[in-house]
Amino acid sequence: MQSIKPKKNRILKISKMTLLIIFLLIILPIGIIGGNEYFKVINAPKYNPETMPLNYEIIGSGNKKLIFIHGLTGSKNYWKRELETVSNTHQLLLVDLLGFGDSPKPNDDYSLKTQLNALEKIIIKENFNDGNTVIIGHSMGSIISLALLAEHSSWFEGVIITGLPVYKDKNEFRKIMSGHGIFDRLASGKYGTLICMLHPIFMTNFFKPNNLTDDVYEDAKKHTWQSYANSLNEIVIKTDLYSFPKAIKDKKSVFIHGTEDTSAPFESVKKYAETFSNAEFITIKGGDHQLFLKEPNLIWNVINQFPHTSITTKKENKIMANEF
Repeated sequence: MQSIKPKKNRILKISKMTLLIIFLLIILPIGIIGGNEYFKVINAPKYNPETMPLNYEIIGSGNKKLIFIHGLTGSKNYWKRELETVSNTHQLLLVDLLGFGDSPKPNDDYSLKTQLNALEKIIIKENFNDGNTVIIGHSMGSIISLALLAEHSSWFEGVIITGLPVYKDKNEFRKIMSGHGIFDRLASGKYGTLICMLHPIFMTNFFKPNNLTDDVYEDAKKHTWQSYANSLNEIVIKTDLYSFPKAIKDKKSVFIHGTEDTSAPFESVKKYAETFSNAEFITIKGGDHQLFLKEPNLIWNVINQFPHTSITTKKENKIMANEF
């Protein structure tokens, strides 16, 4: 009996030491990182549209104008692929949305209204509201693009949409994200906001998705947990997409979508596009959510022919255009 007691004590000491090591090496660093990210946002100033303009740049020349709006965690640099294809004939306005890229990251709700107000100031300032402008959006940026056109239809000629996320509700969104990488699965779950506070861990190269280029992934690290979590909830999930077609009326809307897009269900987007009075749906066979990064010329071809959208490519078998 006496020999058993010292053995139990040794086991208890080893267990306590193991727990201490786990705490020091894993739990404590995670707590420090999460706490630092939390207070960085909480201590940031509130959004002031007069003193916090968006970061943007204008490239190219020509009478035709284009506005590019990136998706969640993106930046204006997302669109910098073979720009000479359109920059010789168009003026390009590339924007970092509020809370992303090098734009300000205030302590804010990051609602659709807030993003629209921030964009409107830049658009008016640079005279991209003259009715001769086409908006191009990707993913969350597609939602913002449609909202911008619906709000100010006289400002624009039309819109080109890629990777538009159309979900029935938050449950469908979570179900779709459950098949993605560990960060997407956790960030879309019950404790999503908490997980977003740990994005410095989940945004390391170990977790880099295969369909993102290195430069796009580096820019994706610039968001805050608040700009990600609030934008996801307020814009991607809560926006009533079906309020846009009536407001957009007969403005030309082109939807470009890949059949292998696992973030934005193909059939849901196609069905949604049918509710527009002047829309065209272009199917990219085998294309995923980041199809622009792989084949930017598909998008440039559509832009160069807008509002006519019969695109040509060496890979004809990948494209199927359906006019409604």
